[in-house]
Amino acid sequence: MGISRLSHVDITVPDLDLAAAYYTEVLGLDITERTDDRLFLKCWDERDHHCLAIRHDTRVGLDRFSFKVEYSDDLDKFESKIEAVGYPVQRVADGEEIGQGESIRFEIPSGHEMELVHKVTKVGGRLPLVNPPPIPYGLVGIAPPRIDHLLVHAEEVPEAARFFQDILDFRLTEQLLDGGGHQTIAFLERSAKPHDIAFVQGPNGALHHFSFWLDDWDHVRRAADILAYNGVTIDVGPTRHGLTRGSTIYFFDPMGTRNEVFSGGYRPDPDFPTITWTDSEAGRAVFYYEGVLNQRFATVHT
Repeated sequence: MGISRLSHVDITVPDLDLAAAYYTEVLGLDITERTDDRLFLKCWDERDHHCLAIRHDTRVGLDRFSFKVEYSDDLDKFESKIEAVGYPVQRVADGEEIGQGESIRFEIPSGHEMELVHKVTKVGGRLPLVNPPPIPYGLVGIAPPRIDHLLVHAEEVPEAARFFQDILDFRLTEQLLDGGGHQTIAFLERSAKPHDIAFVQGPNGALHHFSFWLDDWDHVRRAADILAYNGVTIDVGPTRHGLTRGSTIYFFDPMGTRNEVFSGGYRPDPDFPTITWTDSEAGRAVFYYEGVLNQRFATVHT
């Protein structure tokens, strides 16, 4: 029982048409539904209604992020646990939100709005479930098969990480400690991968990036070619993380929201110990080959 995986990330943009063009033609997602002020997209191997919801707004930012729970009773369980530590919970009725059933929403210690949902609308993927080929024909752009994780900012990383561990039953896979032993980065998981969500020191409520999975390093290299061809601003990469051991490229959508494509890493078994990075190796922890953090990576864009 409990949280199983990241369901979707909801962001805001001032130009919905520009966002639609970028996320379908460059990133290669599929539009599943569009309303007057919202756009819903998914990756080709996902079967849920959406992994990314984009709402028109004058600001560029993050509305919320949503995780899926295994059973409907989990919503009641988490509602009780969250309210018991002083955080109010809002119930969203079945049918009130596009693409999903009943959910609960609440603010976490870092000031972000988080959602837990059990029932999601299934729209199917691009591959059949009987005798499927390994990849669909006619993919456009980078075309990741699924969303992978997100990284958000927190003024007090230990407080946010502890909430996820104690209340939401996440497991701490890796952390970065400063010279005084204070936790400045925390990576947490629920789906047996290096991280489903991570917190990094910064202003409460801010988004650092959300990330899409690619199958291997060659796909990461190909993504760099596509980004360069389309004139997309690359933040860092292609390179490799020390944290997670994954291969990565960070880049920006036309509105300035940071995206990532990610591949590799490791599988943390239930008894996998927490990996700790020290301040003296902070550069290699984040970008292992370069060994330093670039200034733009540390900048909060949303």
